[in-house]
Amino acid sequence: MVLIIAEKPSLARNIVSAVGNMTKRDGYYEGGGYIVSWAFGHLFSLADIEHYNPAPEGKTGWTMENLPCFPEKFDFELRHERGKGADRGVAKQFGVIKSLCNRGDVDTIVNAGDADREGEIIVRLCVSHALTERGAKRETRLWLPDQTPETVRQALTEMKDESEYDNLAAEGFSRTYIDWLYGVNLTRYATIKTGTLLRVGRVIVPIVRAIYDRDMAIKNFKSEKYFAVVSKEETAGVELELTSKNRFDKDSRAAAEALCKKYNETGATVRDVKRRKTTIPPGKLYSLSKLQNVLGKKYKMSMAESLDIVQKLYEEGYLTYPRTNSEYLATAEKGKIKSILENCKKIGYPVKFKDSKSIFDDSKIESHSAITPTYKIPSKEKLSDREMKVYSTVFRRFAAVFCAEDCVADKTEMTVAVGDLEDFVLKGTVILERGWMKYDDSSVKDRILPPLEKGDAVNIDFKPTEKETTPPKHYTIETLNNYLKNPFKEEKAAAKQSEEDDAVGSDDAEEYRAVFEGLELGTEATRTGIIDNARKSGYINLTKDVYTILPGGEFLIESLERMGISMDKYKTAELGRALKKVFRGEMKVEESVALAKAEIAEVFKKKDEPLETDSDTGFYMDSIGKCPLCGRDVKRFRYSYGCSGYKEGCPLKISTYICKRNISVANVKMLLTTGRTSKIKGFISKNGKPFDAALKLENGKAVFDFS
Repeated sequence: MVLIIAEKPSLARNIVSAVGNMTKRDGYYEGGGYIVSWAFGHLFSLADIEHYNPAPEGKTGWTMENLPCFPEKFDFELRHERGKGADRGVAKQFGVIKSLCNRGDVDTIVNAGDADREGEIIVRLCVSHALTERGAKRETRLWLPDQTPETVRQALTEMKDESEYDNLAAEGFSRTYIDWLYGVNLTRYATIKTGTLLRVGRVIVPIVRAIYDRDMAIKNFKSEKYFAVVSKEETAGVELELTSKNRFDKDSRAAAEALCKKYNETGATVRDVKRRKTTIPPGKLYSLSKLQNVLGKKYKMSMAESLDIVQKLYEEGYLTYPRTNSEYLATAEKGKIKSILENCKKIGYPVKFKDSKSIFDDSKIESHSAITPTYKIPSKEKLSDREMKVYSTVFRRFAAVFCAEDCVADKTEMTVAVGDLEDFVLKGTVILERGWMKYDDSSVKDRILPPLEKGDAVNIDFKPTEKETTPPKHYTIETLNNYLKNPFKEEKAAAKQSEEDDAVGSDDAEEYRAVFEGLELGTEATRTGIIDNARKSGYINLTKDVYTILPGGEFLIESLERMGISMDKYKTAELGRALKKVFRGEMKVEESVALAKAEIAEVFKKKDEPLETDSDTGFYMDSIGKCPLCGRDVKRFRYSYGCSGYKEGCPLKISTYICKRNISVANVKMLLTTGRTSKIKGFISKNGKPFDAALKLENGKAVFDFS
């Protein structure tokens, strides 16, 4: 008998439907030589810190006394063993799986986790904990690009040995261990330190940091007025806007007027006109992030909503596997694509098969091909309005890529010269035959140019036009996605590259090189969940398709800065590269985990710093000393050190952060006992200038002492 263990019940049902004639039992199906059972996603999770480092006797809750925790060997526990809120159904279902794995007539166990690293380890963990004797059964992998019955039946005949996916599993375990190390150690440390629950993760922090930095840049932006030199005049019935590259500051209006006068006196003519009829290629097939960009911009769908819908359409057999970072198809899929195209023809779409490297390219596929429709086409009544919007977006792009009709356009480039003073290049596109544009929503914007020829005069009237510099824009779903895919590319370049890369046949080698190297922050499979977690944690807000930072996010980032915890894109990308090396078999799991351990150990390392550079602010509710004003205890609160008698009116209060510099516990103790600290280095003035100074107490407040 062949035992198939699906990642979740919905996948099990689809496998059962494909096999056919199976009888339902308690927790599994059986028939036709197959047994199909299922997990509920993660049945196992990593044990908590107390499993490895028990808290001291009498201590409850989180404590610094068992941190940091670096297990020699990571242990997994069944979810029902995790105390309060335990899931009895998990224990029962794992009991079913364990019994089936060890059944005497079962000689083959099939891993039918979702076709990604997470699905790979979910079922591996079930099997490794269930089998009483490893190696006694053959273990294989069912890899499903979609969940249609035909694909399931075909995949059951092509299963590879589970060992073929060892590197994928290794990367999955590495990610799991590293994320645990960061999450439990630094979340506990930061929470104990601040007295506020702070979720500190390898990816969530750089994401929140990006939105924080952008919003702070907008908040601190100082708009400056300037004069642009602009002409807006009609020529041959069409208004042409010409904006000079020269611009003048707000006090140089006279200079701007002089240049306008000079340009107007010189006059303008058409120096050159280039026209060419061209065929415009359609956009590429969708990766998950590119699809989310479109859905966010057009329908204001959050990434979480769009992923939920795409996942549902995948589980119902209408779309292929969604968590893909590729916009290409595998060469082995050509036969399948031909059959899907035949279905498209039957419902009236003029498509044809195109055997092109710009569509089929194995070198640009890591694990999964682009998202496409399957042969199974839903009726309108089967899907909700939002589901139909998502399905149609994918289907219409697919129809556009394989459309038999070309999109033909006239492209015009006109150079308008103001003597030898300045050239203005104007570009316009006129669509002659829409072709694939009838199906795809991503249309080319037309810019109308007048029918002028070389030597024709152009009407101009340049005037000084007062304008203001504008701040950066808030991150949108699209621009944040572009940033996360390659955080080291400038935003304008990334946006332009993303737009150019969307066309079939464009050169996107650099983008795929960055993804495969591991430079991205998060992955297509995890990014949506992490961003949604940041929203639910009160760190960021999403309105329509625009992200903004919330006070909780500001507190997170600023608190980590003060604690010296640097979770930036550089360190996250460094670990991302290590994980990709694990996937390629170039690095062992233990080596990648060691990188994370070393990074985390630095945070916990206690250094004997001299008081002039000491920055350790202690932990929330630590007792610092006695109040020199009233004799009560001085405590470390959230933002300050203060007298516990503040409710009775004691005014003693010393900020933990003055002029962009932490005020350490040791320096506060000196203030409390002597009334003055020694010189402290590293203050920054409002003007951004560094300075050193001592602090002294005056009426319960810390003030600078430069004597």
